[in-house]
Amino acid sequence: MSVEGNRRSFFILAVVFGAAVSILWLIYSNLPDIPPEHKASIVLPRDIEDAKKLGQVISIYKETHYFSVMGIYFATYIFLQTFAIPGSIFLSILSGFLFSFPINLILICSCSAIGATNCFLLFSLVGRKIVLKYFPERIQTWNAQVNKHRDSLLNYIIFLRITPFLPNWFINMTSPVIGVPVFPFVFGTFLGVAPPSLLAIQAGKTLHTLTSASDAVSPLQLVLLIILGFVSMIPVAFKHYFRQKLE
Repeated sequence: MSVEGNRRSFFILAVVFGAAVSILWLIYSNLPDIPPEHKASIVLPRDIEDAKKLGQVISIYKETHYFSVMGIYFATYIFLQTFAIPGSIFLSILSGFLFSFPINLILICSCSAIGATNCFLLFSLVGRKIVLKYFPERIQTWNAQVNKHRDSLLNYIIFLRITPFLPNWFINMTSPVIGVPVFPFVFGTFLGVAPPSLLAIQAGKTLHTLTSASDAVSPLQLVLLIILGFVSMIPVAFKHYFRQKLE
């Protein structure tokens, strides 16, 4: 990868990021009048305490500015997912505190799918060289795994989203590099994030009792997610079994 190509890629990413920040700032600048003591809590949550403070403030304005609150939530979640910025787990938990089921589930799945797709397209256009430079060995390993599941990528993406084996940001950034098609990526993401999102939503119902994001998923629930992930691959196993029988 040439130095010039590297600089060009980083420059384009910086421009897109700056434009997204500007749009997000415009959205936040049109918030209803908020007292200074409340504005201090309107920040991107970096831990569960930030999420608690943000939830308490937003809940005050949700009744009178419901769609504005939902729009801000939607834009912020997509922004974090698009640029692989940590913090979306706290927004998922916050959704369970703010919105009713199934609105919060549809909201999280939609935000995850749209944000992940934005990240996919962004790195498909300008991030390919960056990914290959910084994750060469991991790219080779995952590319081999994806090649094994080329005929069942939808199920495989669902499996990856449900289970904690690969971080979502890595899947989003590297999928276009190894040739994962958009269709299974988008729909696999939408369906696959639903089970872990249910746990985050449930945790949001008791947001005031949480001490960290890890409290959202117990060891037993983590095991159940892994089992559910493998269940999503059962149709693939049957498909391979019957194919071998017919050969």
